[in-house]
Amino acid sequence: MKHSKKLFFALCALAMSQTVMSAPQELDRVAVQLNDGIILESEINNMVDTVSANAKAANQTLPSAEALRTQVIERLILTRLQLQTADRIGLSIGDLQLDQTIANIAKEQNMTVSQMQQQLESEGMSYSQYREQLREEITIGEIQRIQVQRRIQVSPQEISSLVKLIEEQGLKNVEFQVGHILIELPSDPTSAQLESSSRRAEAVLKRLNDGADFKSTAIASSSGPKALEGGVWDFMNINEMPTLFAEVITNAKKGDIFGPIKSGSGFHIIKVMDTRGLQTQEIDEVKSRHILLKPSPILSEDRAQAMLSNFLKDIRNGDADFAKLARQYSEDPGSAAKGGELGWAEPSLYVPEFSQTLESLSPGEISEPFRTTHGWHIVQLEERRKTDATDKFNSNRAHQLIFRRKFNEELQNWLDEMRSDAYIEIFEPENLRG
Repeated sequence: MKHSKKLFFALCALAMSQTVMSAPQELDRVAVQLNDGIILESEINNMVDTVSANAKAANQTLPSAEALRTQVIERLILTRLQLQTADRIGLSIGDLQLDQTIANIAKEQNMTVSQMQQQLESEGMSYSQYREQLREEITIGEIQRIQVQRRIQVSPQEISSLVKLIEEQGLKNVEFQVGHILIELPSDPTSAQLESSSRRAEAVLKRLNDGADFKSTAIASSSGPKALEGGVWDFMNINEMPTLFAEVITNAKKGDIFGPIKSGSGFHIIKVMDTRGLQTQEIDEVKSRHILLKPSPILSEDRAQAMLSNFLKDIRNGDADFAKLARQYSEDPGSAAKGGELGWAEPSLYVPEFSQTLESLSPGEISEPFRTTHGWHIVQLEERRKTDATDKFNSNRAHQLIFRRKFNEELQNWLDEMRSDAYIEIFEPENLRG
């Protein structure tokens, strides 16, 4: 009898455990359909957690969970669209290029890669996760450069006009950190939509004038490209910021708020978050030469790196001449015919990996092979110098300022076009549905 009771209770316990185990548990769900791809609910939650943690660390208040979720979804949509475009044109960042970038980052922080890996893991981020995030950032930077750069034209007239301004008035030695909130308008808005957006913009402006925190307000209300960063743009000179900013900020001081300013994309509110002076009396320039090999289906990554290693060995042994090798093998058409000579230039004009490598060299020294977005290089630093701002410098600076301003404007146009052409369906979770 006792044995029968024990058996009965055991069978009941087994049945109950099977019932519990068989209950459906949702592990993840599709939150957004984006062309042929998807964004998962877990991706949204992870970014919300990251933004929340960053805000807490910075003692920054956040908007409602629903407003923050909307901003995060928008950021993920734009990120994924850019990655889809990169994938479509075959743009990919290989492990060798990624390793080189990580090595440069570690060197900038006076660490070895191993030390940086240990630091990341002590902060709760796996090294593999860091690598993939960095790969994504590099990919987005490259696809933006490829897609936006070709949309920009800087005319000689624009350069000469700015050079004249520099020479006659002097380019103001001030940079502005700009806060921006955009209350978006649909394309071809109705009068009701126009009025609604205008009222929202006025309400936001009133909150700011009443002392509301700008960054929190931007995260909650803005449709601008920097919304998740609290609407704050990095320091910019008056001539490199978007025209809309420059038109109102020229004589502004820290804390000034402007708006709402209507444009084709909506109503803008702009605040001068901070200012700082610029020193342009002297510039550092480097004179260098390089040899570039571009990996292809015929020339593998490993083979390109090995060829440059052999070139370097022969040059150091006196068995080969740098200029002759550059003329024969370099795939940079602008410098190959000149023996790899790049002339005098500011290091910042080069891609980051190239600039960082030059920074680490002494005059006469040749680098080990390294990877950039253009391919594999060896570079020799020939000389360094400080030079005054000459007419040539003013022209180059003017071109750079105009280009950067147009790049920011065209980048936003490209993102808007890409989003409007995409198939996007957002599936709200049950707990957010009315």
